Amino acid sequence: MNSSLIQSELLFKAVRSSGAGGQNVNKVSTKVILIWDITASRALSTEQKEILSDKLKNRINKEGVFQLECDETRSQLKNKEIVKNRLLYLLEHALKKDKKRIATKIPKAVIKKRLNDKKIHSDKKTNRKFKW
Repeated sequence: MNSSLIQSELLFKAVRSSGAGGQNVNKVSTKVILIWDITASRALSTEQKEILSDKLKNRINKEGVFQLECDETRSQLKNKEIVKNRLLYLLEHALKKDKKRIATKIPKAVIKKRLNDKKIHSDKKTNRKFKW
């Protein structure tokens, strides 16, 4: 994954943000929408594109366009940085390969202890029974 090439392929759209902010909300477009066409990206291999389209399918539309938005701050530049960092974080974690789980064998001592504890518990219960 080439992050500098990915950043060159990104499109940003600024729109008016909702919520608190007074007159700033009515005047300035601070909300930033990041748009990235994954299918046309030159920064990823076809295998990586398939992995991303599978793992991030709820964020990708039918045309293969990935969208993220941010309106956390009142500054357009800060929102742009936040959304860029969020994209790189998502890509890094989506493309990370999971470690293969190695099955471990239960030691014989542990099995023996469990069976012994069961035997002790069983004897305790049988001793409580009423005998004539």
